[in-house]
Amino acid sequence: MIVTCVHISVKKDLIDRFIMATIDNHRESVKEPGNLRFDFLQLADDPCQFMLYEAYESEQSAAEHKLTPHYAVWRDTVADYMAEPRKGIKYKIIEPEDSSQW
Repeated sequence: MIVTCVHISVKKDLIDRFIMATIDNHRESVKEPGNLRFDFLQLADDPCQFMLYEAYESEQSAAEHKLTPHYAVWRDTVADYMAEPRKGIKYKIIEPEDSSQW
């Protein structure tokens, strides 16, 4: 199992558009085979800062996410909304080991 935390800084005047586009991506991503979680978070004290918490059963499932049409639409739509390039940080899941506990 693999988790990627994607940190995103969004231009202030484009926050609402970013949120709408990312909700669409979230709703499709949670339907993907191998997806355990796909959480969309906004920093409590800085509305321009977001994080996507993406948990997949395998590296392959995570890689296949980037081949989906909804990801391509999201990536292209939000590219100009970002104040700086997004940063994905990968983590290995230690617990829970059993994906049924997700």
